[in-house]
Amino acid sequence: MLSIVNPNEENHPLNNPKYKFVIEKENYIYKTIMSKDKVQIFDTTLRDGEQVPGCKLNTEQKLVIARRLDELGVDVIEAGFPISSPGDFTSVSEISKIVKNATVCGLTRAVKKDIEVAAQALTHAKRPRIHTGIGTSDSHIKYKFNATKEEIIERAVAAVSYAKTFVEDVEFYAEDAGRTDNEFLARVCEAVIKAGATVLNIPDTTGYCLPEEYGAKMKYLKENVHGIDNAILSCHCHNDLGLATANSIAGVINGARQIECTINGIGERAGNTSLEEVVMILRQHPDLHLDTGVNSKLLYDTSRMVSDSMCMPVQPNKAIVGDNAFAHSSGIHQDGVIKNRETYEIIDPKDVGVTESAIVLTARSGRAALAYRAKNVGYELTKLQLDEVYKQFLNFADNKKEVNDDDIHLIVKASKIQNLAIA
Repeated sequence: MLSIVNPNEENHPLNNPKYKFVIEKENYIYKTIMSKDKVQIFDTTLRDGEQVPGCKLNTEQKLVIARRLDELGVDVIEAGFPISSPGDFTSVSEISKIVKNATVCGLTRAVKKDIEVAAQALTHAKRPRIHTGIGTSDSHIKYKFNATKEEIIERAVAAVSYAKTFVEDVEFYAEDAGRTDNEFLARVCEAVIKAGATVLNIPDTTGYCLPEEYGAKMKYLKENVHGIDNAILSCHCHNDLGLATANSIAGVINGARQIECTINGIGERAGNTSLEEVVMILRQHPDLHLDTGVNSKLLYDTSRMVSDSMCMPVQPNKAIVGDNAFAHSSGIHQDGVIKNRETYEIIDPKDVGVTESAIVLTARSGRAALAYRAKNVGYELTKLQLDEVYKQFLNFADNKKEVNDDDIHLIVKASKIQNLAIA
């Protein structure tokens, strides 16, 4: 309990933004509530994810996924790049009409016509956002734009200012920020905040950064950009070196409060940050005091929906939503999980929409797993009976990759056990 002090005093806890207070009575007694910071989830499955070769969706498919993303609880749905094609314009427009809760976002370049078309596509959105920006790394400035740094800042400010005439919520992306000098990046960010940017997207466009580098970049911006408290820093990380999720987590630990990600981590080249991974990392590490508004119990089903729509299989060993994420075939692991799930699982499968853990019978499985699976199909084996069945099982398993329920019946029959109790 806090000591009773006058709330007008300079050092009163009400002036500490890390805490929320509930006034209980008029005698200045307060209850302290530790609050978790909200990390917004910006889903770009329908924009960056759809850029994967062979993953093109039609408008109706996009509407189905957009409804699910809204139900899932993402904060922002990047619905597309309206000027890129008539189909994309239509999709963004139709998605804007049906999304009830999330912000609907359209991507643009720092080009007036792009911004105008995006604004038109977002006309029906309850919460519209224009996402505009320009490359800021030396490579982009020299080879893409043949420009100077000052010209880049001018174009960035002009784009944000123009977008601001159409919508209140304007996100600015500094493309290739991962390889952009921090001092110049800070100048760009400060300039676009003054122009009205509400979100600053700091993309590791090529997936080059190490987590400590990306986290340090966010920390630098938090500490060196005047007006940074007027905007949300956002992580947009690619997976070229397999570090997209790690970089995004490093980003929010160091002050970012939005993560841009996709279902199943789909996206350009090696993909984007995986939505399901960052959601569950933050959920499993409450000590970070960070969380999202995502309903994690819909993650597995949403993963399969996107996989089926885009004809993009989910790799079996994919974290959180892969077929093997909660499957156990090693005898040592199986014995532990059967005794107590937490010995080898840090996530309850039900928390992500998976019915139960899978005990997979292979030649590496032990007696505990065989007894468990045998009981599930009707056999209550004594220790001596299990020893006999296990001998037959090993012979069978050496010739098959995986032993299924029908095989168990054959194995038990081959064991010729008398007086077998049925479970």
